[in-house]
Amino acid sequence: MSGIDSQEPKKIKIKEAPTTATATSTTTSGAGKEEKTDHKEKDNKLDPETTSSGDGDPQRLPFVSEFYAYLREMEVDPKRRPLPDYMRRVQNDNITPNMRAILVDWLVEVANGFDLTSLETLFVTVSYIDKFLSIKILNRKKLQLLGVSSIIIASKYNDEIIPPHVQDMCRATDHAYTVEEIVKMEAEIRKTLELDNELRSGHPTLITFIRRFMSVDEESLEDKPKYEFLCVYLSKLALLDYDCTVKFLPSLVAASVIFLARLIVKPQAHPWTLSLQKYSRYKPPELQQCVVSLRNVYLGIKWKSLVAIREEYKQSAEDVSTVAEIPAHYFGDIIIS
Repeated sequence: MSGIDSQEPKKIKIKEAPTTATATSTTTSGAGKEEKTDHKEKDNKLDPETTSSGDGDPQRLPFVSEFYAYLREMEVDPKRRPLPDYMRRVQNDNITPNMRAILVDWLVEVANGFDLTSLETLFVTVSYIDKFLSIKILNRKKLQLLGVSSIIIASKYNDEIIPPHVQDMCRATDHAYTVEEIVKMEAEIRKTLELDNELRSGHPTLITFIRRFMSVDEESLEDKPKYEFLCVYLSKLALLDYDCTVKFLPSLVAASVIFLARLIVKPQAHPWTLSLQKYSRYKPPELQQCVVSLRNVYLGIKWKSLVAIREEYKQSAEDVSTVAEIPAHYFGDIIIS
């Protein structure tokens, strides 16, 4: 399966995505070809309208504060969370963190190849994969099948202009799976994860919390575009890491992304602020382990051979400095007066 079921990371190539979409398919329908948004431009920006509404800072409004509490409540719901050690407890180490990382790296290529413009699509896809593997034992030869089926479902539920058709996904896998196998896996994912119930109540992801935390970041940074780019880039890199994505809550990973992005952009200043601590409800000591893991992925200490995300943001990343050792006192408590 092109390297996913092996222990060594290998580059997985997908067939060139079609430039047009048909009006109907066996699994989805559309209104024909529509104008597409440049996915790289979209991914590099966290649109203000997705983080706020109305005049002033919405985080100060009771409704928004209550909504954030609701998101935090949802993310700790055991029914929504993958098991932190599902590879050992459920998969019996038949599927490894290395295989998962290769799959995620390939899915980034797929998302880019099909011009999937919604940031949520990729993050929801990975969450489906982790939650499914927390419930059902899967033959490693079907791991890529789980991935393509998950991204088809996520693209439909996240309002992609032109969701990928199942026939196109067959080509993306070099026909490793048939249309029937993908459709069957889609149905199994929906049933196993009870997605109809989940869709009615929402699905908070890492990007959901990134947007909320950025909206309360009161301290202005000189290079905001670089800061926003880093938040997206680090968030995608975090998806590669099983320990980071599965072990920690999405809100904690999001807070850690903000912490590290601020540190990179403005290394001379403490990366955490009173406002961020107050509204994220996380203190620096709680972020330390995740921040260190993220830094290792960012520097290529982990998953260096998986290059889809790094290639996607290569040009922008060239203008970003590396991260020196993080001063220990940055992980000390900040006292809110």
